[in-house]
Amino acid sequence: MRPARVEFVAEMSMNKVIHGAVRRDISRFLDALDTFAEGDQHRAEQIATAWANFDDQLTRHHEGEHEVAWPALEAIGVSRELIGQMDEEHDRLARALAATRDAIAALRSSASAADADAAREAVATLQAVAVEHLEHEEAELEPIYLTKRDDPAIESMNRRFRKVSPPVAGTFFAWISDGATPGELATIKSNVPGPVLAIIGGVFGRKYRREVASVWR
Repeated sequence: MRPARVEFVAEMSMNKVIHGAVRRDISRFLDALDTFAEGDQHRAEQIATAWANFDDQLTRHHEGEHEVAWPALEAIGVSRELIGQMDEEHDRLARALAATRDAIAALRSSASAADADAAREAVATLQAVAVEHLEHEEAELEPIYLTKRDDPAIESMNRRFRKVSPPVAGTFFAWISDGATPGELATIKSNVPGPVLAIIGGVFGRKYRREVASVWR
């Protein structure tokens, strides 16, 4: 008899889990815009609804890095030069995000094929800028988040990130779990007690599942 197969899941930080959700959503927008039909106002509204969540999640993530993560990383020895590089990349990403925000708003208003094409071009630019930044950040910071996770500065950082309202937390966990890989789900469960995740994600994540996740089904 063959021994049972054992699956080993690579370790990752919650930061990388969030990055996975960002990558998935951008790909979903590209797919949705590729198949957009002229005059489909309902689909335009759906895409705009999903975009509003994505825009909010990515903005919160980067604001949290500026306000909470960067000081913690500097406290454990990450150079100001590297933090400056990340800030510059965030600025480029913010500009791409703003351009896409305007393009999605135009599509929502017109539901035209021309605006769908323009929105897709904006999302493609956003993807290029985002992937470059996410890969750089993961290469530089992921090892630090993992090796220094027990450092008081990182533990304090994580506590501060957890201080959000249940509705915000519920939407966040529903979003990062939607389409997550086994490794990402394992990381989420290792960072949040099961009963807490079940209540927050289950109860307060309903709005995301009803209004956003359904857009991609």
